[in-house]
Amino acid sequence: MSTIRQSSDVNNFKEVFNRSKHVVVLTGAGVSAESGVPTFRGAGGLWRTHRAQDLATPEAFRRDPSLVWQFYHHRREVMNSKAPNAAHVAIAEAEERLSQEGRRLVVVTQNIDELHKRAGSRNIIELHGTLFKTQCTKCDAISINYDSPICTALHGKGTPNPGTENVKIATELLPRCSKVECGGLLRPYVVWFGENLNPDVLKAAERELDQCDLCLVVGTSAIVYPAAMFAPSVAARGVPVAEFNTETTSNTSDCRFYFEGPCGSTLPKALDP
Repeated sequence: MSTIRQSSDVNNFKEVFNRSKHVVVLTGAGVSAESGVPTFRGAGGLWRTHRAQDLATPEAFRRDPSLVWQFYHHRREVMNSKAPNAAHVAIAEAEERLSQEGRRLVVVTQNIDELHKRAGSRNIIELHGTLFKTQCTKCDAISINYDSPICTALHGKGTPNPGTENVKIATELLPRCSKVECGGLLRPYVVWFGENLNPDVLKAAERELDQCDLCLVVGTSAIVYPAAMFAPSVAARGVPVAEFNTETTSNTSDCRFYFEGPCGSTLPKALDP
């Protein structure tokens, strides 16, 4: 595909946005980072002395469920002090406005923190699951869970500091299935490294992308597959793609619009009616 000549003209973008009937907003860690949510990426992106990709795997959970649950317990508790930022709010307000006009806006997010939901977005496809659901490793039941702490044994655990002693919590004291006949060990309902996306979730995302007439890429480097192919596939059929990021990415050359800077600054201006 030939390189598209980009525009950073907000008024030009607004003209395209105002004509659009079906908008998909792809979001990633950059949006959450502006709310102060740790991304566990890049320099200093460790939990204690562990890389996230070494904890967020089925193998790590089988090997040491106590350690993995302490990591996710920390991530859940951190969200108590975080709030949606201006980018989250702008997306939610745009969805509401478009809905009243008989148009559609859908968020397809790689984030697991539910900040889009808290901002007021309703049409959300969570590609990688959420911190606030669990799945039983025995009966596969999926449950919403906002308990803080998620179980008594994890109270006060999960401190991220490198010098923190690793406390081994007995498996039977970790989060368990509430079904009396089951009682199996729960795991976070998130997609770990080495796991495939839920096929129904992926199909839902692909269906929205196939139907959209405008795609926004917000705060994501889009290097993880299959999400990495979402924007290029939309651009390949001639649909405008607008990227909002702090730096260019591998997808920037496919975008008709590129707005550089914090999403909380660039996106509200672009979506403001």
